[in-house]
Amino acid sequence: MSLRGSPVSDHASLPGGGTIEVWVGVPDDPYVNDKQALKTVDVQLREGAEVLASISTVLDPDQDSEARQLAVEVKAALEAGEIGLHASELEPFADRLR
Repeated sequence: MSLRGSPVSDHASLPGGGTIEVWVGVPDDPYVNDKQALKTVDVQLREGAEVLASISTVLDPDQDSEARQLAVEVKAALEAGEIGLHASELEPFADRLR
């Protein structure tokens, strides 16, 4: 299955307390009826239903294992306090092929 129907999701425990969901998948676009036409894979930081940060990645929708690796790397960086909750801090992760 692709990231269109099965996004990767994991929760990171923040150093200051609380948790953030690290989500990697193909986001919905209400203007596109054919979901197979969607090709952009995003990494998002979510708190409940709110998206705190989102950035497009270099991944393709069929790169499930690479998406899992991306989520693990972002989670580790968040938990270590190496990055914050901003899209600009996700760029080095999103721009790198795995």
